[in-house]
Amino acid sequence: MSQISTKLLVQFSSDFAQLLESEYDYNVIVKVGQQSLKLHSLILYQCSSFFRQELTTTTKKNNIIEITLTDTTVETFKILIKKKLIKVLSNKLGLAELVEYIQSYLIDNKASWLKLKFAKTLQIFCTDILAKHPNVILASDEFTSIKEHALINLLKRDDLQIKESEIWDKNFLDLKTTLDQCIPLIRYFQMSGKDIVAKVKPYRQILD
Repeated sequence: MSQISTKLLVQFSSDFAQLLESEYDYNVIVKVGQQSLKLHSLILYQCSSFFRQELTTTTKKNNIIEITLTDTTVETFKILIKKKLIKVLSNKLGLAELVEYIQSYLIDNKASWLKLKFAKTLQIFCTDILAKHPNVILASDEFTSIKEHALINLLKRDDLQIKESEIWDKNFLDLKTTLDQCIPLIRYFQMSGKDIVAKVKPYRQILD
């Protein structure tokens, strides 16, 4: 990327970033969770086909278009919009090496920021996906390799899209698979009837 192209990109990106943050002369309100963001249709129209559709079909109220977004956070939304704006600028300016340049710049100069922002954003995105589609994890052949704290965090969620009984049925089946070669080695004859009832009977589902 030439020095002139780089400076032009930086300047345009800065200008559009300021426009994104400014509420002056806004004509769109995007509701994300409990917050309402005052934005400009010019920016949103360039960002995605979804916004183009909303902007052209939604009825205005007092010359303002209201768009409601679900399944995202304000922080995630802003990051995605800014990234999309840079991509749009690159296409308009014909900067073929933009992606490589931005990646190198962020890694070399903003590594700590990337770890803090994008790791959190990615974590939120992944946990939301798993809450809606928990079988991605629970039905995986690698289920038993999941770290305990990650599984606990998933099971603590109240919005898991799966019946509670199915969760624990699955866990017992996986436990049976894991212990398949160990179960025949249980020396029942060396255990008292009391111990069998207390320590073995609760697992009768995997002993059948």
